[in-house]
Amino acid sequence: MRYNLKVRIGILTGVVALIFGFFIFRLMQMQIVHGAEYASEAMAGSVTKQTVKAARGEIVDRNGKPLAVNKIGFDIVFYKEYMPSEKENEVILSLVKVLNGTGEEWIDNLPISKTEPFEFLSGEENESRIKHLKEDLRLNVYATVQNVIDAMVSIYEIDTEGLTPQEIRIIAGVRYEMAQKDYSIPNPYTFASNISTDTVARIKENNVSLPGVDISENPIREYVNWNLAPHVIGQIGPIYKEEYDELKEKGYQMNDSVGKSGIEQAFEEYLRGKDGEKEITLNSSGEVIDVEETVAPVPGNTVQLTIDSDLQKVAQDSLEKQIKYLRENEPSGEGGDADSGAAVAIDVKTGEILALATYPSYDLETYKNDYEKLRTDKRSPLLNRAVQGLYAPGSCFKPIVATAGLMEGKITPSHQVFCGGTYRVFDAYQPHCMHTHGYINVINALRVSCNIFFYDTGYNLGIDKVNQYAAGYGVGLPTGIELPESTGYMASPETAEMLGQKWEEGDILQASIGQSYTMISPLQLANYVATIANRGKRMESHIVKQITNYEEDETVKKTEPVVAHEFKDTVGAYDAITEGMIEASSYSGTSGATFGSYYAEHGIKIASKTGTPETNSEAYQNSTYITFAPADKPEIAVAVVIEKGWHGYTGAPVAKDIYDYYFGFTKEPADSEAQ
Repeated sequence: MRYNLKVRIGILTGVVALIFGFFIFRLMQMQIVHGAEYASEAMAGSVTKQTVKAARGEIVDRNGKPLAVNKIGFDIVFYKEYMPSEKENEVILSLVKVLNGTGEEWIDNLPISKTEPFEFLSGEENESRIKHLKEDLRLNVYATVQNVIDAMVSIYEIDTEGLTPQEIRIIAGVRYEMAQKDYSIPNPYTFASNISTDTVARIKENNVSLPGVDISENPIREYVNWNLAPHVIGQIGPIYKEEYDELKEKGYQMNDSVGKSGIEQAFEEYLRGKDGEKEITLNSSGEVIDVEETVAPVPGNTVQLTIDSDLQKVAQDSLEKQIKYLRENEPSGEGGDADSGAAVAIDVKTGEILALATYPSYDLETYKNDYEKLRTDKRSPLLNRAVQGLYAPGSCFKPIVATAGLMEGKITPSHQVFCGGTYRVFDAYQPHCMHTHGYINVINALRVSCNIFFYDTGYNLGIDKVNQYAAGYGVGLPTGIELPESTGYMASPETAEMLGQKWEEGDILQASIGQSYTMISPLQLANYVATIANRGKRMESHIVKQITNYEEDETVKKTEPVVAHEFKDTVGAYDAITEGMIEASSYSGTSGATFGSYYAEHGIKIASKTGTPETNSEAYQNSTYITFAPADKPEIAVAVVIEKGWHGYTGAPVAKDIYDYYFGFTKEPADSEAQ
C-alpha cells in the first residue's frame, strides 16, 4: 500500500516537472528565439486602411484652354487616430476661433441658421435635410429647432457650461457633419477647405493644443472663369445622405465630392479619379507606429469640350448686352420687357456646339451663397435655357413647311400664292398676314415672312406631312447633347389632347407658321438651321469632343460625327430655301437692318429667318432668330431666342457679334451700342 503511494507520488511529481519544464521551455522560446517577433505583435494592435484621394480630371475647351482645373489647396483635416474623442468638442471650438480671426469659413451643412434666433433653413433642398436630421436624431417630425439642438448636446456630450448658444450650435453643426461623413480612422474629416496660408500658419502655431488636427495639401476645384458657361460646366459638391446609398455601391465614401450639374455631373465617371490607399499601423495603445502608401492614386480623365471659350464669352456678353439695350431703349410691348434668352452656335458639318449661352446666368464662385436668391429669382437664372427652355418657333418654322411643300410637290420655286392680307379657307377662322403681298412665291415669302403663303402650303400638306418633315429636322426629338435637355413637341391632335386642349381645324394654319402647340429648344433651333445649311443632313449635336487621360497624351474616348437624318433633295428645295433666307438678310428682308451691308463689307453672305411667336398667355411675344453663314459655303449656324423680345430681328445683333468674332472681324464683342 505504501509502495503504491510512493509510486503514485513519484509519477505525479514527474508529470508536474514535465509541465513546468514545458512552460519554461516555451517561455525561453518566446523571449529568446521569437522575442522580437512577439514583442512587435504585442505592440501592433491593428492595421487600418485609409484612402488617398485622387485628383479630379480637368475640363478644357476645344482649343485646350482650361475651364475647370485643379490647384493645390490647404485643408484642415481631423485624424481620429490622433484625436482623443473627449477632446473633439474643445478642438472644434478652438479652430472656429482661429478661422473667425482670419475671416474664413468651416464646413457646416446643418439646416439650422447659424445665429440666434435659431430657425430651420427654408427651401426645397433644406426640407429634405431637415427630415433626415430629425430621423438621425430619432425625433418626431414635429420636433422644434430647440429639440434638435438639445438632442445633439446630449448625443455629442457637449458641456454647455460657459458656452454661448451660438458656440453650442457651432459644435453641434460640426459634430453632425462629422457623423454624416462617417468620421473614423479610415475616413478623416475635412473641417475646412482651401484655407489661406495665414490660417495655415496660425493652425501650426496652435498644433500642440489641437491634437489630431493637420494641414493637408489637396487638389481644389477651380473654375478659370467663374462666369463662363456655368450651366455647361456645372459644379461639384458634397455627397448628401440621401445620395449615399446609391453612390456607395460605386465605391464612394461619405466625405467624397461628386458632380452635381453640367459636365461635372454628366461625365462624373470619367472625371472621377481612382483613389489610392495607405495602411496605418497602430499599437495596442492606439498609437500610430507606421504609415505606408500601398496603392498610388490615379487622377481622373480630361474632358475636352467642343465649345470655343472665347466665342462662348462673345455669345454671353452679346446676349446680355442686347437684352439690356432693349430694356433701356424700347417701349413696353416692343422689346422693353425683354429679360432673358439664349444663343447657340453650331458647327454645320460636325454638329459640334461652339457656344451655348443663357441669360440670366450665375457665378460658380458665389453659387452656394447666392443659391436661395437664384432659386427664387422669377427669371430662373439656374435654368439652362439653351437646352432646357422651350419656345414656340414662330416664323422660324416656315423653312420646314417650305421643305415639305417643295419635296412633296405641293409647290415649286416659282409657284405663287395670292396674299390679300386674310386667309379665307375656313368660314369660322380667317387669320391674317402682317401685310398684303399680292402674288408671292416661296423665295419672297421667306424674305418678307408672308403668313398667307405658309398657311396655304401647310393646309395643302396636312399636319401629318408637316410633322413628318419637322421630325426629320429634329423637332420634338433629342439632339444628342450629353447634357439633360427638353425635347419639346410638335403641334398635333395628340399633343393637343396631351395638353388638355381640343384640336381645331384652324390649328393646321397656326402650326404652319410655328404657332399652335409646337415647342422647341434654342439648341433644336440651331441644329435645325444647321440642317438647312447642310442641305438636309442633320447631325447629332454634341458638346464633348474627346476624353483623354489626365496628361492628355492618350485618348480614352472620341466623339465622332453622327448623321441623325438626311433628306433626299431631288427637286432643288434647298436652293430655293437658301435663296429666300439670303434675301431675308438683304436690305429688303426681315433682318436687313443688321445684315443688309454685311456682304458688301465682309464678302460673306448671310442666310437667316426671323420669328415673332406669341406666347400661350398672349401677353407678350418672344423673338426667335435662326441663321447660317457663309450662305454659299456654310460653316456655322446660330439660333437666338429673346423672351419678350417682340420682334424676330432683335436677335440678329447677337448673331452678328458671333459672326464678327468667328470670321475674325473683331477680337472682342462689339463695343458699339446694340440696335
